[in-house]
Amino acid sequence: MAGGRGAVLALLALLAVGVAQAIKEQRDRRPQRPAGFPVPLYPAGKLLSQAAFYQWAVSPPSEAGQVAVGLDADEILHVDLGARRAVWRLPAFATLAAFEAREALHDLAGLRKAMEMLMATSNRTSARNVPPEVRVFPEDPVELGEPNVLICFADKFSPPALNVTWLKNGHEVVDGVTETISYPRQDHTFRKFSYLPFVPTRGDSYDCRVEHWGLPEALLKHWEPQVPPAASESAETLVCALGLAVSIAGTIVGIVLIVSAELMVTTTTTTTSSRRARSFWQRQ
Repeated sequence: MAGGRGAVLALLALLAVGVAQAIKEQRDRRPQRPAGFPVPLYPAGKLLSQAAFYQWAVSPPSEAGQVAVGLDADEILHVDLGARRAVWRLPAFATLAAFEAREALHDLAGLRKAMEMLMATSNRTSARNVPPEVRVFPEDPVELGEPNVLICFADKFSPPALNVTWLKNGHEVVDGVTETISYPRQDHTFRKFSYLPFVPTRGDSYDCRVEHWGLPEALLKHWEPQVPPAASESAETLVCALGLAVSIAGTIVGIVLIVSAELMVTTTTTTTSSRRARSFWQRQ
């Protein structure tokens, strides 16, 4: 994908729905809930949005599209265009609202038609390629031998045609890898997450390879566990010897203190006895 950075034509449609209207629409279309099931309401100030994206690449010829619904910056669902169905970010979301994938596909078809009309009447000005900002970080604090998840976060890129590949010690990894769709941002760029489950092991290294039309070549973000270096055998022996020496020194100091205390008690007793004897003979 990075090698064929041809012209890209793109259209983005963003529909923002106010909170009150969003709640009303969900109430009207939501399936009946079991008795006692809580009715979720969006907090005041939240924004429900639907973003539809269609793009057509000139070289090599290809097309792609995406429809997603979100609440503020969080995904609620996206539409699987191949399966023609809604894919909820969390399965529980499907019990809280209804969504017709057919309507989303209709919106996408409208964008495709609009793109064809623009291509026929305009000079085919290509979309501006904005390269991504990429970061790699673990989900939890790293502990050797403890399962964790490595996250590759690509942000502020456009158009949303981006490939993410994971490498472990220079070799591609595919097992367990998952990723999100490209989430739209308010500035009409996009962001995306890729997840790699892993077990931190000393000596292993990981790379997140990102390909995008805005990059001159694939971008590699390197990551490896930041753990204290392993102690050598000689260092371990030295630590043990120091510990033993401290223990012996502590024992000797303890014995000296005990003997000193006993001597002090004996001396005090002898002195007291002598004074009593002198006092007795003086009285005689």
